[in-house]
Amino acid sequence: MNEIQSRMIELLPRLRRFALALTGDKDKADDLVQDTCERALSHLDQWQPGTSLDSWMYRIAQNIWIDHHRSRKSHGEQQQIEDMADLPGVDGRHFTEMRLTLAAVTESISRLPADQQVLVAMVCVEGIPYKEAAAILGIPIGTVMSRLSRARQTLYAALTEPPASAPAAVRASIRER
Repeated sequence: MNEIQSRMIELLPRLRRFALALTGDKDKADDLVQDTCERALSHLDQWQPGTSLDSWMYRIAQNIWIDHHRSRKSHGEQQQIEDMADLPGVDGRHFTEMRLTLAAVTESISRLPADQQVLVAMVCVEGIPYKEAAAILGIPIGTVMSRLSRARQTLYAALTEPPASAPAAVRASIRER
């Protein structure tokens, strides 16, 4: 195994976290990582030694995800039948609230524009510094900051404001949290 392949293997946990943040699903994240590695290995001649292998791999993952995201918008969302069944788990208020909060966050992130989703995944989930995210995406750091600011404001509003169509009692209980 050569040095580049071993560096790719070291990158896999970080790449998987990034993919999970983008897709919101473990299986889809694993598929994205696999597709990323496959594409990277088949196009290894396009990587320029001396540049960041991490950035190159993140960029490949992002491009694959965006292509899939666009395809999903034009073809509609598909759900697996086994995903539709209720999942067994701990029965309790705290657990239920955590699941509802996580579902709300995941749903809110999925409603962000694709460029904001990528930045939330890179900076907020993966912990990539603004400067590095800007370099990976090929955009100015100010654009990274403004997109993240808009994404955070949108997420905050989506997670703190009750839906207008909710009954008054539900809106009141949401405000109490």
